[in-house]
Amino acid sequence: MESATDRSVLITGAAAGIGRATARLFAVRGWRVGAYDVDEAGLASLAEESDGTVATGLLDVRDASAWERTVEEFVAGSGGLLDVLVNNAGVLDGGGFADIPLALHRRAVDINVMGVINGCHAAHPYLRATPDAHVVNLASASAIYGQAELATYSATKFAVRGLSEALDLEWRGDDITVTALWPLFVRTGMTDDLDIGTTRSLGVRLTADEVAREVYAAATSGHGLLGSVHRPVGLQARALFAASEIAPTWLSRAVNKYLSH
Repeated sequence: MESATDRSVLITGAAAGIGRATARLFAVRGWRVGAYDVDEAGLASLAEESDGTVATGLLDVRDASAWERTVEEFVAGSGGLLDVLVNNAGVLDGGGFADIPLALHRRAVDINVMGVINGCHAAHPYLRATPDAHVVNLASASAIYGQAELATYSATKFAVRGLSEALDLEWRGDDITVTALWPLFVRTGMTDDLDIGTTRSLGVRLTADEVAREVYAAATSGHGLLGSVHRPVGLQARALFAASEIAPTWLSRAVNKYLSH
């Protein structure tokens, strides 16, 4: 381990991809890590790979009661304190909006939005009891402007964006910093079969390890001099985010129309 610490982090969607890379990184740096997912086999291999330094457990983030039990059980090992919550669990269904079954649209909202809300709500008492606590919510560069062929996924990330902004303001008095992380497309199982206009235009360039390093940085620092809740990941996301801050809406629409075809 690089350095010993008694700090704790709870990560969802941790059986694979960004969540798994994040759990490994925090563990290597000496944190007490709780890694949760619905993928039992992935969690088992993570626990084996980490030689027991990562605690794993099943959690469907749509289940508010399960969230409460999970957080309570995890913080019991750290004196009721929780330094960092990483809301990473998410699903993505690409393609034409009308071609995607309604059940999958609902699933995306339930996991990507209610999963984050459930997590923040269940973890808040323990975060509030912990000095300098952090929440890192995985948003997406698709929350810059509504994305064709990712309509509902994009909408869920707009929700994560708004929730993060609001909670960062609300929870300042509780000494809790909330950050929304904004990666573009990441080379994980979620993008293996994703073939849409924007992936063909921009490619899938980021790795899970690159995003994990940004999660760690966000969880161990404040918002910086400018106080931004949002943290774009990678050159492409930073460029798109910066441009969106100054470009008129019609130009953002034109750029996204071009990229999606």
